[in-house]
Amino acid sequence: MNRDIAIAMFITGVFVLGAIGLSLLFYGPPPPDPLWIGGPGLEQNALIYVAMDKGFFEKNGLNVTIRDDYPTDVGPVNDLVAGKIDMSVSSEYPVIARILSGDNISIIATIDKYQNEELISRKDFGVRNLSDLKGKKIGLPRGTILEFFLSRLLEQNAMTIRDVKLVNVNTTHAPDAIANGEVYAIMYFQPYTTQIQGRLGDNAITWPGQGNQSLYGVVAARDTWIASHPDQVRRFLRSLEDARIYSLDKGIETRAGVKRHLNLSDLYLAEVWPYHRFDLSLDQSLLVAMNDEARWMVINNRTPVKTIPDFRMYISTTGLEQVKPEAVNIR
Repeated sequence: MNRDIAIAMFITGVFVLGAIGLSLLFYGPPPPDPLWIGGPGLEQNALIYVAMDKGFFEKNGLNVTIRDDYPTDVGPVNDLVAGKIDMSVSSEYPVIARILSGDNISIIATIDKYQNEELISRKDFGVRNLSDLKGKKIGLPRGTILEFFLSRLLEQNAMTIRDVKLVNVNTTHAPDAIANGEVYAIMYFQPYTTQIQGRLGDNAITWPGQGNQSLYGVVAARDTWIASHPDQVRRFLRSLEDARIYSLDKGIETRAGVKRHLNLSDLYLAEVWPYHRFDLSLDQSLLVAMNDEARWMVINNRTPVKTIPDFRMYISTTGLEQVKPEAVNIR
């Protein structure tokens, strides 16, 4: 190599390194890549809101943006598969549906176990027992876990989901749909069930929608993304564990943060909070629920698949094993 060229390259390298050094000195290191998380704006996301409010994401080197304007938990899982977000927060049901459709996504953690669904009808319709709903229109958001729980509730009362007429009702219209008599009953989740009961008053007749089975608030990601971002997965779960520990000692502050994010009332939160178990885990009960719901989907033609996969292959335990190994119990 020509001596003059070598000297010029050396000088150029010194200037480049100097410029980088000055940039770091004056502006600091560049921000981390954004991490996009999507889910419906519900109290099930409490640990995520705490991690955001208390700076746990930043402390663990993450640049997190939350999109929580989805009306149900089907949308964020669809956007996850489409690559529009990096992680989805939902119940397990839409994740199962996408897995059965052949999509390669996995659950990396459960952040809540909760009860929040009810079936509501009107006394002035002559409804006193569930059997009075046979042949009637029942409103709910189609394609969600509400179909599964409604089916189970009907089966416990000598009916099947084929004995009623399902009507798709979106979240913003749910209180009007039952109040205006468009449907005979409505199967919905909080906070909409509270709104519906507020509209109906003493005319409402309700049944718990889930029996003894909890719903799981799960975080999922694409398998390729998990494989290429193991450090971000670990940092994200570390942030949620920091939030969990904080919420154990600061329950009032945690509830206040959720209230602020979602514009909820103190009365509402006091009513629903006992029905949530905020934790960071991956346990066997999740796997049992996934198999149970997948069997229902197959039997009721909610999927073309006839063979249920091994869902252990769709639960990524590596990140949580690094952060909180005692919380992993999948076998």
